[in-house]
Amino acid sequence: MTLQQLKYVIEVARSRSISKAAQNLFISQPSLSNALKELEKEIGITIFSRTNKGIIITQEGTEFLGYARQVVEQAELLENRYSIKQSQQQHFSVSAQHYAFAVSAFVRLLKNYNREEYEFTLRETKTYEIIEDVKNLRSEIGILYINEFNQKVISKFLREGNLEFHELFEAKPHVFISSKNPLVDQDYVTLSDLIPYPYLSFEQGDYNSFYFSEEILSTLSRPKNIKVSDRATLFNLLIGLNGYTISTGVISKELNSDIVSIPLKVDERIVVGYITHKNISNSRLADIYIDYLKETIKEELSQL
Repeated sequence: MTLQQLKYVIEVARSRSISKAAQNLFISQPSLSNALKELEKEIGITIFSRTNKGIIITQEGTEFLGYARQVVEQAELLENRYSIKQSQQQHFSVSAQHYAFAVSAFVRLLKNYNREEYEFTLRETKTYEIIEDVKNLRSEIGILYINEFNQKVISKFLREGNLEFHELFEAKPHVFISSKNPLVDQDYVTLSDLIPYPYLSFEQGDYNSFYFSEEILSTLSRPKNIKVSDRATLFNLLIGLNGYTISTGVISKELNSDIVSIPLKVDERIVVGYITHKNISNSRLADIYIDYLKETIKEELSQL
């Protein structure tokens, strides 16, 4: 049994498909299938049942996966903490929900980072993947929100991943609309005001639960719904279709001059924060980025 085989098993379980897992792992499907069969033969259990509709994790496989994840996570922690490889190239990675202030802070970090070599990553991605990225040390910082509705579920995943949530700010819900939207001159909007307009939200892939939605009030029924995967597309549709989305109200005027933020009259609150791994101390770059986050948010909140 090798660490690589354990990683294969975890990816297959996550993808629910051997072919899809092979693509994600950058290996051939026959090689992955053979590796799984060799592992199952060695440990004497069947981890996956193959069906015409895909794979099913067996009861024995579910138990094995629990141990496999622990082993892989601990190995990654050891590798991150005690790697003897020294490189002049600095690495820093952030995973975030689709917030303009996260991008603005990232731009500040890069502008003030005076090095010849570096490799920085900013992933605007799905809520579940943000948690997984920080849990598995693919990203040092994760940015997401919690509220009364999703707090128990998100907190459970953070607790199981040995992660910690740090509050950045609390916001009242706002809607983002085009500067040409008929609602743009109102002091606030209600849910009833929004009924005629298309509602835009970020799709969450395999973990498309209400609790992982980037937008509050995700359980409400709306007549017109559009799901997108990136912020640029969402903003283009806000402008082109007079659509709307619900967020914190914090928006970069410099990066999004055609988008307007208007208060939404609902009895809700949004707490935005960043998550870190409890077993890993912040790097110097992470601390600097967090400072830029706070500065950016403070400046943009003052414009609301």
